[in-house]
Amino acid sequence: MRRIISIFILIILSFLLQSVLFSFQNVRGIAPNLLLILTMSFGIMRGRREGMLTGFFCGFLYDIFFGTLIGPYMFLFMIIGYLNGAFHKEFLMEDVMMPVIIIIVDELFFNFVIYIATFLLRNRTNLFFYLTHVMLPQMLFTVLATIIIYRFYVWINKYLKKKVEENEVV
Repeated sequence: MRRIISIFILIILSFLLQSVLFSFQNVRGIAPNLLLILTMSFGIMRGRREGMLTGFFCGFLYDIFFGTLIGPYMFLFMIIGYLNGAFHKEFLMEDVMMPVIIIIVDELFFNFVIYIATFLLRNRTNLFFYLTHVMLPQMLFTVLATIIIYRFYVWINKYLKKKVEENEVV
């Protein structure tokens, strides 16, 4: 129960930081995608199920506040959380390089799906412009934020695992 409440609080905090603080403190309208970092982190640390559930709630918040429909971002975050959960077995928690590579792939996938849904279907086919002005800067900010924030998520995950083990022993 403590783990669920902690992840829920992290989702709310990440969403508030992303939507409030980084909407004012951004560079050329680009800010790191903290909800994607959270989904990726708990997907690779806790497995497919928890990655998918974290993605569900992150996407649900994203849909409610930024989307026009409820479901597309939720589905996209769920897919990303589920796919990241596949790396759970090969994952060393202290390694930062693997999460950086995964977040690069996640960010490219996320932004490419957004490009298809919002630009390509409206016959705006300038992929190079979108790649250089939106995808790459956002990926850079998200990677930098991942390097900083990921260690905090690892610490929280270790703390929660330790509390669960202490409760099982007692």
